[in-house]
Amino acid sequence: MAPPLRLGIAGLGTVGVGVLRLLQAHDQLIAERAGRALQVVAVSARDPARDRGVDLSAYRWLDDPRGLAADREVDVVVELIGGADGVALELTQAALEAGKPVVTANKALLAHHGGRLARRAEASSSTIAFEAAVAGGIPIVKALREGLAGNRIGRVFGILNGTCNYVLSAMRESARDFAPVLAEAQALGYAEADPSFDVDGIDAAHKLALLAALAYGTPPAFEAVYREGIRHITAIDIAFAREMGYRIKLLGVARVTEAGLEQRVHPSMVRLGTPLAAVEGVENAVFVEGDQVGQTLFTGRGAGAGPTASAVVADLVDLAKGHRPPTFGRAAGRLQPLPVAPMERHVGAYYFRLMVVDRPGVLADVAACLRDHAVSIETVIQRARSEDEPVPIVFTTHETTEAKMTRALARIAALDSVLEPPRMIRIEAL
Repeated sequence: MAPPLRLGIAGLGTVGVGVLRLLQAHDQLIAERAGRALQVVAVSARDPARDRGVDLSAYRWLDDPRGLAADREVDVVVELIGGADGVALELTQAALEAGKPVVTANKALLAHHGGRLARRAEASSSTIAFEAAVAGGIPIVKALREGLAGNRIGRVFGILNGTCNYVLSAMRESARDFAPVLAEAQALGYAEADPSFDVDGIDAAHKLALLAALAYGTPPAFEAVYREGIRHITAIDIAFAREMGYRIKLLGVARVTEAGLEQRVHPSMVRLGTPLAAVEGVENAVFVEGDQVGQTLFTGRGAGAGPTASAVVADLVDLAKGHRPPTFGRAAGRLQPLPVAPMERHVGAYYFRLMVVDRPGVLADVAACLRDHAVSIETVIQRARSEDEPVPIVFTTHETTEAKMTRALARIAALDSVLEPPRMIRIEAL
């Protein structure tokens, strides 16, 4: 058997400790599959005195994780610190300059700096492996980079954030609004104390930028991803969605259109009976449409110590076998930026809800606004209430452009009979 592949791990949070436990528990199995042992020789984290529930006595401790890049006993750097900049970026750059492969779960780092880091890796005949950065234990990176390499990808889309999927599922099941369900998710450990990265769509946008890079041969461009979170989703909208045969999911969608590369993260209505509608709780799901294979679906746990550690170790096994593919599936110099498709040119159907004064002529006024902006109504639902209460009216439209829809809703919002801003959700054709 070949000499061990020596690892230096930076970051001993949930994922880092999960990797250590997995390597200890399955050391013989992993060695058989890799053709050599995976040996942790050095670790680094913020607090050496913290009890992490795992024995660290066999590993050298480095106070500064950047020292792993220059450590002659470290063959591969495993970056599990997190964050787009700071120490994580400095360590990754230094490791690549030293010719050492980097395995990371850091989607923010690659979404913001992936193109530049891929070029640096290529210059040193190294690579960055990041299966753990997208959808946890789901092997979607390898699928796009290798398994579907013979396909022209039409669309990549799916549920990329388990926290949002849990919150939306729980809102539907309990008929509660966003705030109390989020608080429950935080108490259960499914959401962070500061949930912004999850519920505002940032985490999903990071992941989508990486999927788009793999699918379309372009450098990751987080700033080009249209992003909208789930804070504005209400129990009322979820109930109307159910009545109309839909569920609301936070989706990430990437596809090439005539206007350019469309990358968007936002709540969507998905039809009951479709596979995505059945993905509940903290699960993730990614669809890939290839011109040869058709539509393929990958589902599983998108976060947590076990699934993410599994993905990290999968990358380490590849490196142990000598497999060093280009970071984003092709030579870094061949990653070509694509024109950004403006969101206003998106074409689709829409749901929107109004809270209005219940008086004659309201529907006619709203219909006139839609007519004037060439938006065609498909369905209308109105619920009667007592005379003094606002009345919800729900509309779905036929396909139209985002620009027309936005202008029509701005005009509707200005009507005296409309009591609060319209709530709009896109309907996704799957």
